[in-house]
Amino acid sequence: MKLHQPFVRLIGSAAVLVLVACGDSGKPNVAPDDISASTPGAPEFVSDVPQVTEAMLQPDFWEQRLSDDRVRMSAQEIHAFNAVNLAGDPYLHRLDEFPQVMPKAAVLALIDTVSMPASSPRVFVDGSAVEEADYSQLEATVQRVEIPEEVTVRWGLVVERASMRSYPTRTRVLKNTGDSDLDRFQETGVFPGQQLAILHESADGEWWFAVNYHYAAWVPKSAVALGDRAAIHDWAQQSLRLTVSGAQVRTNFNPEDARTSEVVLDMGVSLPLLSAAQVGHNVHGQNPFASYIVSLPVRDANGKLAFEPTLIGRGKDVRVGHLPYKPSVVLRQAFKFLGERYGWGHDYNGRDCTGFVGEVYKSFGILMPRNSGQQGKSAFAPTQTFAPDDHEARVKALSSLSVGDLIYIPGHVMMYIGEVDGEPFVIHDVTGLSYYTQDESYYRGTLSGVSVTPLMPLQLNGEKRYIDGIYAIKSII
Repeated sequence: MKLHQPFVRLIGSAAVLVLVACGDSGKPNVAPDDISASTPGAPEFVSDVPQVTEAMLQPDFWEQRLSDDRVRMSAQEIHAFNAVNLAGDPYLHRLDEFPQVMPKAAVLALIDTVSMPASSPRVFVDGSAVEEADYSQLEATVQRVEIPEEVTVRWGLVVERASMRSYPTRTRVLKNTGDSDLDRFQETGVFPGQQLAILHESADGEWWFAVNYHYAAWVPKSAVALGDRAAIHDWAQQSLRLTVSGAQVRTNFNPEDARTSEVVLDMGVSLPLLSAAQVGHNVHGQNPFASYIVSLPVRDANGKLAFEPTLIGRGKDVRVGHLPYKPSVVLRQAFKFLGERYGWGHDYNGRDCTGFVGEVYKSFGILMPRNSGQQGKSAFAPTQTFAPDDHEARVKALSSLSVGDLIYIPGHVMMYIGEVDGEPFVIHDVTGLSYYTQDESYYRGTLSGVSVTPLMPLQLNGEKRYIDGIYAIKSII
């Protein structure tokens, strides 16, 4: 039975929701009446996203609606919050207490979380099916038989933005032909300065199987520098640090050392600060007085770790320490990603729904599990859960949300940003756009990026609204 509402309805593809609600490969039908608004001196704002005006695409619009903009957690409280989660959450890894020697069975168990044949058919980019023989070749690259009975853990730091993969390969594998936006071997991204516990290597010697604070998968060796565990720990624990508060910034151009030149740093990356008293007044041919000097991990010709003084201009979107954790700043951080192209598992030099919320919260120093199901089902933050048929409980919960609350449906997470005329709105990294128009026709379009949308109209499919798929709401306090 179709649910009739006095507004148009926005939905995502049910077929893709089996794996990720932010993915939708559906093609648009004829568009409904466009929603438009005019801004003096600018082109007319025209959109097929219902109920969204141009003003809503600015964080100021939502900041003005805040009734309470107090700091929610101090730096000390955030540190304690992370410590509790790192110690007790099964989806987080406390690398400072990670074992130095692991049994083969434990390493295999981690590899088995990602390096396993899919339970449903897959195709290569050219449309050919992924066959059993293909998986056998991939298994050979994993070389499980080469794992010793006791694995001595090696340690490293990430030196450049890179992908963690299901298998040690750059081959793209899709669920359906033409579904090129969702590479099913793409797991997540890693970023400069992230610590890695390294457990195994691929048969071709080009990949490490590694564990970071919230994931385990294959990462290219070229993105990792191996180092001493104690030195890495000391570098990571340095308290005076520069945090990337923009969506992405780059280090200054360096004509003398390409390893530190225009390195991409995503929101939440944190690097130790240095001073001119330590490094002098000439850093690779540039006076550092108008820049921040950071200690950047780099990889030498033998793959070993070194630290190099590196400049980041003071005009870049960075700050000393983490940002103050308060609603207005959450809004500003989230809106820095607005319009960025959707990237499954941090593909396309972007991020997906959980990568988006994870990076926003990391700019405050808050860590969380990687995937939406891991986030939604774990206890890393105060959580409301809902019985499958308790519609009224969900409606009541949505009426008392706070800015920054995270709303979970199968395969997807959304961030609450406020309400307009009683309608809750969210910002989320999402691909699909579908809804019933006011004349009850069904429209399917696309978003494929970080978007502002109303919440109540969203549906899981043509019969079930998103609100009835909500299984958890988390408040990061």
